Parts: sequence; structure tokens; C-alpha cells
Amino acid sequence: MTLLDAKEYDPEKERRKKVRIISAIVLLLLAAFFLWWFRYWPEQRVAEHFFDALQKQDYESGYGIWMHDPQWRQHPDHYKKYPFNEFYTDWGPGGQWGVVKSYKIYAAGTPPGGGSGVIVDMIVNDRAEHARVWVEKSDKTMSFSPY
Repeated sequence: MTLLDAKEYDPEKERRKKVRIISAIVLLLLAAFFLWWFRYWPEQRVAEHFFDALQKQDYESGYGIWMHDPQWRQHPDHYKKYPFNEFYTDWGPGGQWGVVKSYKIYAAGTPPGGGSGVIVDMIVNDRAEHARVWVEKSDKTMSFSPY
């Protein structure tokens, strides 16, 4: 095959190639956007399940979510640093937030400088002050936000 025997230019084939390339780029950009937008989704779901339990006044389940151990009653001695009675004092009806009647996830993010967890900012009982909880990325345990 010589230079003069080259294939004839096919504009339809080139158009299809261009459409495929543009479609692939758009799909990659959409995937990147959704991955970025939902990057804290697992931690937000943990906080949402926790506040669901508090709203139902199921403090034992809430404590299991807080410690990421639904079977915590079988070995409560593992949680001597923050036992259930302290948890109930903090999150029960007499706690800072009282009985949780409503909640909404306001925001979620990593602290300045990064960290091993995510701060989930919650609006509880339509109060101006927000509840901020820390959710560890690795094991989904919860604690009070240091920020």
C-alpha cells in the first residue's frame, strides 16, 4: 500500500468517533462529580441511623450505633470509658438536646488539616445551635466532635 492508496475519508466514522470520545469524557466527569458529592455518604448514614434511634427513644440501639457494636450488651465492660449510663445522661431526655423530635443533616466534612473521621453537623429540634458528631471513617464509631 502506497501513500496514494490511502483509505478514503469517511465523515460518518469520524463523527461517531468524536461522539464516543465526548460521551466518555462526560461520563467520567459525571462519575467524578457524584463520587465527590457523596464522599461523606457512609458517615452521614451512620449519624442518621443514630438520630433515628434517638428520635424513637431507643437509647440502647443508639448506644450500639455510637459504639458501632449492636451486641454491646453482651460485653459492656469493653466500653468503660463511655458507659451506657453516661451516654444516656448526654443523649437521653435530660441531656443537652432533650428528647429528639426532629433532626436534619446540615453538612458533613473533614476538619481543617484533615483527619481520620468526618464531622457531621446536625440540626436537632430546629435549634439554632447544631449538634456536631464525629464519625470515624475506618470503623464508623462515633464521638463528640472536637471542633
